Amino acid sequence: MGLRRSAMGRWLAFGLAGLMAACAHVPSPAAGPLEAAGQLVLVTTPDWNADHGTLRRFERRDGAWHPIGDATPVTVGRKGTAWGLGLHASQPDGPVKREGDGRAPAGAFEIGTAFGYAPNADTALPYAAMDASDWCIDVPASPLYNRIVDARDVGEPAVEGSTEPMRRDLHAGGDQRYRLGFVIEHNAQAVPGAGSCIFAHLWKSPTDATAGCTAMADPAMQALLDWLDPAREPVFVLLPIAEFNRLQPTWQLPVLEPDA
Repeated sequence: MGLRRSAMGRWLAFGLAGLMAACAHVPSPAAGPLEAAGQLVLVTTPDWNADHGTLRRFERRDGAWHPIGDATPVTVGRKGTAWGLGLHASQPDGPVKREGDGRAPAGAFEIGTAFGYAPNADTALPYAAMDASDWCIDVPASPLYNRIVDARDVGEPAVEGSTEPMRRDLHAGGDQRYRLGFVIEHNAQAVPGAGSCIFAHLWKSPTDATAGCTAMADPAMQALLDWLDPAREPVFVLLPIAEFNRLQPTWQLPVLEPDA
């Protein structure tokens, strides 16, 4: 199922509503970022500088995490990963995500609205169909920073300088990477310069890294969108494997096989 939103509705879905949701559901540091989660999308990478990783799905039943489906390869930031702003408390070590650094944000994050080129999509997530006038604002000085907006609502000058058209097929030579995806709620508070426009989306190829998103093959994305249920408060976690091992007990993360 899908939801066809108005132009202003798309802005609110990715902007103000996303911010309020993030503020409302931040757990206490003592509880851990997965306390309320019933579904987990977990990406692990070999180290901070790796541009690829493995995605796994889990659901919580009877207080324990159970794997769903098979693991799948993904690509992440071309420069690797760095700590982002999400549901987790600040961490003592490792790089920190900055705008334009080519790193995907590490940590635990709410999953936001799904989006794509088609009028609707088969998912329980709220869905917004993108138009040629939809942009994600990656200009730190903009009051619309880290928001998806419609230029017909905010005016063409408001999107000037942004490098993130949401219809890449129309603005970037037929690019299909945003044909289907969802928002990873990094930096929901829109801290200037802390990183923006972080999505899970389709990959160009298994060897093409991203500017900071997590990318995957079409079947993997379809399986994710079909499975994700906002009523189960899904969380997206991305961690280098050493950080995963360090945080596994305190974050109540699943136990992985030794070769993970």
